[in-house]
Amino acid sequence: MKTLQAYLLRQLVATVSLTVAVFTGLLLVGNVLADIFDLIATGRASAILIGKALLLLVPFVLAFSLPIGLLTATLLLFGRLSADQELTAIRASGISPARISVPILAFGAAMAVICGTVNLKLAPEARVAFKALRDGVLRESGASILADGRFIDLGPRITIYAQKVEGLRMKGVLIYGTTNSLENGRTNLIRNLDVHAPEAELQLDARGNPSRLLLRQVQGVYLSANEWQPLFLEQYIHDIAEFRDAGNQRPRISDMTLGQLLAERRRLERDGGKATPVTVQIHRNLSFSFACIAFTLIGIPLGVRGHRRETNFGIAASLGLVAAYYSFLLLGSALDTHAEWHPEFIVWMPTGLFVGTGGLLLWRLNRK
Repeated sequence: MKTLQAYLLRQLVATVSLTVAVFTGLLLVGNVLADIFDLIATGRASAILIGKALLLLVPFVLAFSLPIGLLTATLLLFGRLSADQELTAIRASGISPARISVPILAFGAAMAVICGTVNLKLAPEARVAFKALRDGVLRESGASILADGRFIDLGPRITIYAQKVEGLRMKGVLIYGTTNSLENGRTNLIRNLDVHAPEAELQLDARGNPSRLLLRQVQGVYLSANEWQPLFLEQYIHDIAEFRDAGNQRPRISDMTLGQLLAERRRLERDGGKATPVTVQIHRNLSFSFACIAFTLIGIPLGVRGHRRETNFGIAASLGLVAAYYSFLLLGSALDTHAEWHPEFIVWMPTGLFVGTGGLLLWRLNRK
């Protein structure tokens, strides 16, 4: 019995290693296109710096690839056991599916602990460190980040688009500004500036960092007292001293560790603010950590019932289950300003549903 369980555990570990590596690579490609491109575009990012940035993205990606990889590996393993009649031979020897599932479920519990550590501490810290690294390089790059036909963030509250860039001078410039708006106890970003200037110039400080943006012949609108007002100026100067200074900004709720989230919730409760969004984020991170257990429990009977050895079934089934699971997390996050609906419980619904369904299917499989 121990030999059989050790054999299954070795097979699972090997398959999990492969599936997690594949999903991590796929998710990293998306993040590279979204986040690393700005670093490469500066021309100042060395191979070592790009490598460091990629390493900082790995914990953030692992938060998603670990549960997905574990579910896929479980489906593939038990699908192969069923297709090769190994499960039939195991049953013929008097060993029930529930008994051989014990080490698999224990491995799922261990993965939940690892995933919890990643979700609640490593991923948020790495994400904040990555943003500080990226923004520091962009800030030091000065005007070199400007390029024809690109949208560039010139600070936490302004985005610029230039049709033509010639050194520090730009032509055909569009400026979009945002500001913080408190609504239902939640801070949101809203558009407050939308202007056009035929010419603009980026001014640098003594260190060569962007400090001011000078626009000429400005036309557009700006938001004042919740009403849009026309704007016509011969010259407009926008101070961008805080250009890409993410390291000095308070991290977003989604980039906070568990300790920071708990402290933020206490602060909001003390100050009379609405702490529901923070509470939902805490439960969301915990729920997605327990997904490893839920995915393992439901993956065992579904893999057996699939009766297929091909990987396409395991991958397709895992992606479908993950999509269903994650939809509840998105729903809970979307309702985080409606405390009366208890969105913190909604994010736990897929965990309970998958555990209950998986337990029932495993019990029925064990009775056959």
